[in-house]
Formats: sequence, C-alpha cells, structure tokens
Amino acid sequence: GCSVLPAAGPTARQVDAGAEVATPDGLFARYEIIDITPAVVEALRTRPLDSLLASFGDHRPSLEPVIGIGDYVSISVWEAGSGGLFSGPLVADRFSAGSKSALIPEQVVGRDGAISVPYAGRIQVLGRRPQDVQSLIENELAGKAIQPQVLVSVTKPLSQTVTVTGEAAAGARIPLTMRGDRLLDVVASAGGVRSPVNETFIRLSRGTLTATVPMTTVVSNPRENIYLRPGDVLTLVRDPQTFLAVGALGNATELPFSAEGITLAQALAKARGLSDFQADPTGTYIFRFEPAAVVRKLNPASKLLGSPLVPVVYRVDMRDPNSLFLTQAFRMRNRDLVYVSNAPFTELQKVLSVFSTVASPIAGAASVYS
Repeated sequence: GCSVLPAAGPTARQVDAGAEVATPDGLFARYEIIDITPAVVEALRTRPLDSLLASFGDHRPSLEPVIGIGDYVSISVWEAGSGGLFSGPLVADRFSAGSKSALIPEQVVGRDGAISVPYAGRIQVLGRRPQDVQSLIENELAGKAIQPQVLVSVTKPLSQTVTVTGEAAAGARIPLTMRGDRLLDVVASAGGVRSPVNETFIRLSRGTLTATVPMTTVVSNPRENIYLRPGDVLTLVRDPQTFLAVGALGNATELPFSAEGITLAQALAKARGLSDFQADPTGTYIFRFEPAAVVRKLNPASKLLGSPLVPVVYRVDMRDPNSLFLTQAFRMRNRDLVYVSNAPFTELQKVLSVFSTVASPIAGAASVYS
C-alpha cells in the first residue's frame, strides 16, 4: 500500500538501495553514497577549485607596448630652420622665424600595418614601439627636411585594451597601462560591479580558453588577481548562490546563501530544520556532482570514476550527536540539494489515514442502520 501513496520523494531505504541497480550484466552504479565523517570533511577542504592563476598564469605584460592594427597614431615633425617641408616661411618684417613644426592629423593603423607620412610614404609601424617609428620616419625624411625631429604618440591604443562586459558599472574597452594592470585594476577602471561581490563571478576569455571563478576568490586571494593581456575579454556574471531544500523540512524551497559561503548546519537552519512529525533523522542527504578527483580521494574503488563529474549523495545521521559538529564543518556549494526523507511512521500514518477515510462512511452507515 505504501508504494502507491503520495510522497515528497524516496525514503531513506530507497535512497540507499538505489545507488546500484541490477542489470543483465550485473550491478550498475548510479551514484555514490558517502557518509559524512571528519575524514570526508577534511578531504573536501582540499577540493580543487577553478583558478585563473592555474588556467592563465600570472605573466606580467610587456612594459613597452607596441603599435597594433586599429591604433590611432599622431605624428609631430620639427625642423631646425624655417622654409622647410614642415616649417613656415621666414617673416622678416615681424622678426619671426615662422613655425618650425607641423602636426600630422592622427590616423588609424591599417590592416597592412602601416600609416602614411608626407614625403616619407607608407611607414610600417605594426609591432614596433613609438620610439622605433620615430627613428624610422626621421631616416626617411633625412635629406628632404631640415634636420627633422619626429614625435610619435599613440592617442588611442585600441590594440592594447581589455573588453569589460556584464555586471560592470560601465562596460567598456579599457586600455592597459605601461606598468601592467591586474584584473581588479581593470574592473575598477570600468566603474566596479553593480551586484554584490558574493554573487558575482568573473569569466575571463583569452584566445580559445575561458575560466570562471567567484569574485570572492580573486578578492581574498591576491595570487588570483592576475595580470591581463591585450585582447582579453572580462565578463562579470551575477549568479546568486543558492541551494535546494526538499523533503521533510520546515521550508522546502530554493534558498540563497546570503553570504560568501554557508555550512550544512546553516542550510538546515535556513530551511527551518527537520520537521518533527515527518522527518527521518537518519535520512538526511546532500545531492551533488563532484569532480572525479574528489571522489577518487573519498572512494578509490568507485565504479563511476570514468566520468569527469560523479553524482554523489552525502549521508548524515542526525540522531548521532557528533553529526551536529560535522554539519558545522561541511561546506555547502552552489546548487546543492538537501533532502530529508519521511520517517517510516509517516508512511504508516498515510495508510491509516486512507483506511480511515474509506471506513468512516461505512461505519457511519452501519451506525444509522443500527
């Protein structure tokens, strides 16, 4: 009768028995059941996390950025005397030697990597430093201008920028400075973030590689605050940290962490604890996908280590007083599912309730007849 009655989920016996199912080829493992012990809690403390440092390294950018395609370049030319190619004529009646310099309007470095300079032609600037381009233009103008001196300025270094999008206060293309800029420097230049830090994730794309880490990781660990490179794309993503509470709990719903991280004890408190009249204290579970490296530490003989993510069910016996300490040390993770099964007596109550519902009219009719 219990098998056809309504229920919020499986019983503790069903969860334990469902880890393996019988098939014609033998037993097939569907998920791992791991009891929460001090050794398990300690092993989970060393759980590998996403890391920008491990993915990209912390290589300091070049202190002397070079000119790239799309940069805006401005050129000023000075001559030693008047009456040259770039200097004004001598004005004798005003006792003035005239202007000795000329400003060439800024121009964009073309796809051929060159810019145009009067009397010097197309000058290849791609991949060169501004001071190298100055010397190149001076050599091209030698013998044409009067002892030319050239100053090259990159007014808009678009090739040396980082794109910031998402939850930034002002998404923009942020130019990198010559001293090198770390990730948080660029975020600050974009106006900071609009969402709370504990709900913000940083997604960095460089070439074909993308990595995502919580912003709290970058803030709390200076080594994760890596140097950025030209062409990086930085996306700030808001993803509130939540967990699901279902089963015989005081509040079965999706609940936010409301902090950088919470423990299982705090999660149960947010869900208003186990229901006194329904919950099976031996059937408290946390459903989670764990990396295979973590499961290998917890159960080296697991049959599910062939997959990168392994479904794991952590089990805790709330009748054991020691479990109150373990729940304070067990850290919750985003999208965890906390499930508390119904006690066996609850199922018996349902059967008796159905029997009472069916028998009550019959007993009433018999009473009327008598």
